[in-house]
Amino acid sequence: QLQASGGGLVQPGGSLRLSCATSGFTLDEYHIGWFRQVPGKEREGVSCINPSDGYTTYANSVQGRFTISRDNAKNTVYLQINNLKPEDTAVYYCNAVSGFRNYWGQGTLVTVSS
Repeated sequence: QLQASGGGLVQPGGSLRLSCATSGFTLDEYHIGWFRQVPGKEREGVSCINPSDGYTTYANSVQGRFTISRDNAKNTVYLQINNLKPEDTAVYYCNAVSGFRNYWGQGTLVTVSS
């Protein structure tokens, strides 16, 4: 099970830290990703982290502004979002994948507006 939180309303240039609390599986056995979706558009990948070596990947649109991290002891994955832009407004979802197992959490809404 995945539980995303930390979304909210923030002004352009602001920051947020999203959290994805996991339960029911061993976190360090799963690739964890953050995705986002705007109504009427396809869900897009934002960032992911490799379970074995912590290697991270980012979409070009968020490179340098977003940072994904994981705390296996707390079974939680984070997405630090800095210098938020209006185009970052979306529902953000976390995802865990290992082999044929694929879990999604409910989303958390991030709204960037002045």
